[in-house]
Amino acid sequence: MKIAVLAPICWRTPPRHYGPWEQIASNIAEGLVRRGLDVTLFATGDSLTNAKLEYVCEGPYEEDKTLDPKVWECLHIAHLMERADKFDIIHNNYDFLPLTYSRLITTPMLTTIHGFSSPQITPVFKEYNDHNYFVSISDSDRCPELEYVATVYNGIDVSDFTLSETVGKYLLYFGRIHPEKGTWEAIQIAKRFKMRLIISGFIQDQRYYEEKVEPFLNDEIVYVGNSGPKKRDSLLGSICPSPSH
Repeated sequence: MKIAVLAPICWRTPPRHYGPWEQIASNIAEGLVRRGLDVTLFATGDSLTNAKLEYVCEGPYEEDKTLDPKVWECLHIAHLMERADKFDIIHNNYDFLPLTYSRLITTPMLTTIHGFSSPQITPVFKEYNDHNYFVSISDSDRCPELEYVATVYNGIDVSDFTLSETVGKYLLYFGRIHPEKGTWEAIQIAKRFKMRLIISGFIQDQRYYEEKVEPFLNDEIVYVGNSGPKKRDSLLGSICPSPSH
């Protein structure tokens, strides 16, 4: 069986720091390769994979502001769709735009819906629901207007994480800094319970960070930036008790 895994090109696959969709696409591709399947990963040219790599965009557009995201997204997705007949199945990890090609190809497409950035995008999912296979990442993260074939929770590669039996002495906020992720709420919880809080993540909403996060930073509420895999491992394992700004 030949499988195409479509990753975003916002970040490298797997990501250097932030990039949850790219990380899941990587986990899927590498896991399938280990099982002996013929996998082609469609991602950025600097991506790291044991699968075959196809790309049109040399690097992530978030790391090269000369790239127009919409232009390279279109070229990237079209690069796969024009080769769709070479694959037995396509696993789409790139949101709703690839769905608009699904009636123009004969290869079945499975789409993992990683979330809904806005209710405004649901018409695309609804329009192509009858011609696609949707997977949710949790039962609670489902749109009642869509039909799903399964819920598949996001997995991890356990080799990327170190088990620590030491109880941590701080709270950790790990994720993109954006109102919908509740960074400010995490700060209020830490203050209420008088606990140290370490904040790590990609600043997606600069104004939110400046107004709702930055004013609270001090020796007990610390922002350590956008952590990569090694720093993530230590933070989640509670073995990095005194990170600095």
